[in-house]
Formats: sequence, C-alpha cells, structure tokens
Amino acid sequence: MSNTLKTILRALAKLTLARYQPRVVAITGSVGKTSTKEAIATVLGSKYSTRASFDNYNNEIGVPLTIIGEQTGGRNIVLWAIIFIKAIFKLIANDYPKVLVLELGTDRPGDISYLVRLLGKIDVAVLTDIGISHLEFFAHPESLAKEKLSLIKKLTQESVAVLNFDNPKILEAKSVTNAKILGYGFDYQASLLISDFHIINSEGSIGANFKVHYKGNVVPFFLPNALGKPAIYAAVAAVGVGSQLDMNMVQISEALKNYQSAPGRLRLLDGIKHTKIIDDTYNAAPDSVKAALDVLNNIAIGRKLAAIGDMAELGVKSDWGHREIAGKIVEAGVNLVFLVGPKTKLTANELKKKSFGGKIIMFENSDMARLPIQNALIEGDTILVKGSQSARMEKIVKEIMADPEHAPELLVRQGEKWA
Repeated sequence: MSNTLKTILRALAKLTLARYQPRVVAITGSVGKTSTKEAIATVLGSKYSTRASFDNYNNEIGVPLTIIGEQTGGRNIVLWAIIFIKAIFKLIANDYPKVLVLELGTDRPGDISYLVRLLGKIDVAVLTDIGISHLEFFAHPESLAKEKLSLIKKLTQESVAVLNFDNPKILEAKSVTNAKILGYGFDYQASLLISDFHIINSEGSIGANFKVHYKGNVVPFFLPNALGKPAIYAAVAAVGVGSQLDMNMVQISEALKNYQSAPGRLRLLDGIKHTKIIDDTYNAAPDSVKAALDVLNNIAIGRKLAAIGDMAELGVKSDWGHREIAGKIVEAGVNLVFLVGPKTKLTANELKKKSFGGKIIMFENSDMARLPIQNALIEGDTILVKGSQSARMEKIVKEIMADPEHAPELLVRQGEKWA
C-alpha cells in the first residue's frame, strides 16, 4: 500500500474518531490478543453497540479500516477510492458503535506507537502477555517488550490498564504507566484474582469452571467448550474491561456464557475413527505450545498424540524455542508426536536427548503429513494440532476431522486466498 493511501486512511480514521468519540479498548500482547478481543467484544456487545477488529486487522492498515468500518481494497485502487468515499459519507451519518475493541499487532519497532498515536484517547488498554513471538524484526526480546509496553506508557490517569499479572515482564513493568492499573491472573497481587479453575469433561459436555475475586466479592464463572488457561485469561481480561465500562459481575458472567473461541484457538473438534482433535492451528509460540500440551494432558482419555509444526517469527530465539517445547512434550506424556517442518528437527533432537518414551515421526510439510497422521489414528485418541500460520497445520485438521464439509466455518484459513 502506498504512503499516500496510508495517509488518507489514517486521516479518515482520525476524523471518524473525532466525529463520534467512541470508547476505545486497545489490546496487545505476544499471545492471546485475538481470543481476548473476542471475549471483550462478547461482554461489551451484550450492553453496548460494539465493533471489534475484523479478522486479523491489527496493523496500520487494518486498525483504521476497522475504525471506518470497511474491508481492505487489496491492490485495487478503484476499490480503495470507493472505500474512502464511503468513509467520508459516514462522517455525516449518525450511526456509529459506542465502543471499539481494537487489536494492536506489531512486526517491527514503532508499530504499536504508531497505532497509539492514531487512536489518541484510549479508555482501556489490555496487555495479555510479553513473550518472544513476532521477534523476527527485533534485535532482542527486550526490544519487543519495550514495543508492547508502549501501549500503556502514554495512557493518562483517566485511562485503565488491564494487565496480566501472571506474566513476570508485565508485573515488573506495571510502573511505566500513569493509568489506573487493574491486574488479573492467578498471582496473589492481581485485583481480579482467579481461583478454583478446573475443566469439566463428562457426558459429552466440556468447559471450564473458575472463580473471580474482585473487591471483596467472589463470582463463579463457567465457559462452555473452554479447554484451558488461555481461554480463562481471555475471559478474565474481559471481566476487567467490562467492570470499567459500567457492567457488573453478574452481567459479565452471563455474557461470557456466549463466548466461543475463534477458529484455530484451542477448539475441540470431533475426529475420524471416534477421535478428538484439539485444533490450535491459528499460530504458535513456545508458551502457547506449552499451554496447548497442558490441555492435551488434562483432557485426553486414550492415547495422547501431538502434531506440531514450525514456529515462525521467533528471530534469534528460534532455535531455543524449538528445543524448549521438548520438555513439555515429555511432561505431557505424549505417546506419538508428529513434527512438521525443518525447524522441528531441533525439537526431535531435544526429545531424543531427554529419552522421550513415545514415537517421533517427521514430515517436511503439512501436505506430506496429512494422510500418514490419518492412518495412525485409532479409536479413543486425542490429538493436538498446533503450529504457526506458515506451517498450515489446519490442512491436517481438515484431513482428520469427522465433518470436513464444515471446515469453512470451523477452521482457520479456509478462504479462497489460502486455497
């Protein structure tokens, strides 16, 4: 996209914000951004007219497009002209969401700072995690952490920073903001303290029970179809945001019963041969792989299988990251692991060093892995499928799911551009 088009898009977005002055919720983090965005939108949407970032519209193009309420024009200059004309006409209309829930992503230094300047006033900022994903264009993890923290550094005292206190880097850096701080997590210092978390998996029903302690009150929550802590973190961040936008805990609890994790984010699907699939194929980083392996360990009844693809955008931490997950594979008691992609050779070597008791099968790519994995499944298996976007691990899920005709609505990357 040319700088001219980007400048016009930015100007229209700023004009739209100035015209309608919606309350703005901005979310960033190394993992969990999209799930948190969806949970927050579910909660706020039960009370307010709410617009959330479309799909993965989280950059200098996607965020302004969400603000003006339009989809991308791609490489078509005529479509862009139509988008801009429509945005101008919308400035004289009187129908705009009361709340914007915006996901802010970063690939390079300065990305989040650019988006923060674009948004101007942010009512609530959410920081989900600081890890090593999207490290490719950063010199070291500290640079990435600084970039993520730029979301809360410029907040005023009138804003609220909802922070995951279970992440050590966030907990240590909470003093960088002038905003009111609302911590969430299992850490005792959290204002929104999570306790009594457990997965219910019986009689065909699955979900997560947990309690949230806040201002002397204890409120029980149930998330249908939630498989592990990532969904809990997303939900409790939404509790924090809702509490700051004049919603009470009972309203929030009821709204979260309608929360459904997005495709490719720890979804439990029926597989062929009476098996179960944990579909976590949207993206991958070491921390999210470990979390997914915990889910596999907790809910599997029969054999535990894992198909794990390359993790991209880890930069200088790539080799370390692919070795790091081996320990969790062993700890989770995986019986059979399929490693997909050249980088996972490091995982295989580390597993051998740790005297891994299961079987390791390797593939160059997901296309080569699909049929062998299908053939390896037996009744009662539970298989985790996980990898970065570039690994295209959703192809494996489509091959082994019981109802592949429902892939367009259940799986990630099913549009024409991905085919």
